[in-house]
Amino acid sequence: MLNQFAAVPEDLLGLAQRLGLAIAIGFLVGVERGWKQRHEADGARVAGLRTFTLSGCLGGLSGALFPLVGPLPTAALILAFAATFVVFHLKHAEADKDASATSVIAGLLVFALGLYAVVGNPVAASGAGVATAGILAFKDALHGWLRRLTWPEIRSAFLILVATFIALPLLPSAPIDPWGAVNPRSLWMLTILVAVASFGGYAALRALGPSSGLIAGAIAGSIVSSTAVTLDVARRAHAEQISTSQGLLAAALASIVMIVRVCLLTGTFSSQALMMIAPAAAAAATVFALTAIGALIRHSEPDGRTGYEAIHSPLDLREIGRFALLLCTATVLAKIIAANFGSAGLTAFAATAGLVDVDAVTLAVADLVRAGGGAEQAAAAILIAAGSNTMFKVVAASIPGRSRFRFLFFGISLAALLAGASAWQIFTG
Repeated sequence: MLNQFAAVPEDLLGLAQRLGLAIAIGFLVGVERGWKQRHEADGARVAGLRTFTLSGCLGGLSGALFPLVGPLPTAALILAFAATFVVFHLKHAEADKDASATSVIAGLLVFALGLYAVVGNPVAASGAGVATAGILAFKDALHGWLRRLTWPEIRSAFLILVATFIALPLLPSAPIDPWGAVNPRSLWMLTILVAVASFGGYAALRALGPSSGLIAGAIAGSIVSSTAVTLDVARRAHAEQISTSQGLLAAALASIVMIVRVCLLTGTFSSQALMMIAPAAAAAATVFALTAIGALIRHSEPDGRTGYEAIHSPLDLREIGRFALLLCTATVLAKIIAANFGSAGLTAFAATAGLVDVDAVTLAVADLVRAGGGAEQAAAAILIAAGSNTMFKVVAASIPGRSRFRFLFFGISLAALLAGASAWQIFTG
């Protein structure tokens, strides 16, 4: 028996594998389609598991027959399948008054993927098959996400795509200012990258909604703006909409995300600077992590009332313009101050600009490192900006009024700053 299998030609085994893939693609899509129609009586289901599995098999056989019969008979078989499938679904749609074309498109796509699995790239065919089944399976989630989208978000996304793929190649790639700091193409690309990364967190927050809980909302929201999350929980804690432990949990998570974001941005331009800030960042993050764990243990069941309504889409044109202007200004100031005042001037710049946005300071000092500046100087400026931003959060969180959250968050932030400063002195001093 083993000798018989060993005698099978290699091309035949390859064909069998590709046909098996075509059948598997149809089966995968058929499971999703059939599961949604599982409660219907036999004979009432339009196209389920068997129909889609056979469609994938027929597509695979059409691809296998192509080298034997040529293009015309293969094209005729494809047209015959498409016509039969479409006409059958049209009649069923008329009877049920169903205007959805999803099953028709899915059936044609399964047939096409089955054919491509045999004559084309099987890896691409299998990936497209899994993607097709996923899109069909997440119908409710996709429709819910679409209903929650607003027109300003859609308009902003399209405008940013146009600006990125049409305007970006037309921008000058060389500095246009006397200090050699403003490279329009580079600045715009950095702005888009940060905005897209922030939009990922914003989209997660919109998709999950406030009912998903405090932890998911805090993490997703702080990717957009850790300051906005901190100020929002301070307001809610003062109004007793959330407990003090809930507020500390969200604020601690927001600070951890800010620290991780700064480290990731630093690592994109200087691994040496990243290694220098890593001990201080880890020490500060540990303090916030212990706070989050303690708050989570104290209040293990968040009530999901924290939705962070104050956070707006980072792809809003005003947000994009604000960040681009801030990044451009910060870059120019960093170069001017560093050129005229050295490290002392850069320290003052980081302390003041960090009150507004740590990311802008991080990206601004990145150009100094690329131009030959010291990594230690850049690392110190980044940590000063992060510390300045943390103290700004403490002060701003006190504005809503006196509350237990205000005093506890001040103590925790101070402990994190002292831990980070101590780690910096130990590892660099």
